[in-house]
Amino acid sequence: MFKEMAYYSSLGISVSLAIFIGLGFGVWLDRKFDTSPWLTLIFLLFGIIAGFRNIARVIKRVRNS
Repeated sequence: MFKEMAYYSSLGISVSLAIFIGLGFGVWLDRKFDTSPWLTLIFLLFGIIAGFRNIARVIKRVRNS
């Protein structure tokens, strides 16, 4: 039971972490290649997609249990 609670409580952290990693990587690439704001927006979108993918995995896992 505690293992499941820890898994579900870490979901918010994993979603926000995926978004911030995508955002940070995009900002870094934009500064490096002077392409502002395009790479930031692209990698922010990738981060959002990865975050929602994490949510979808949890929903699929719950439905299969």
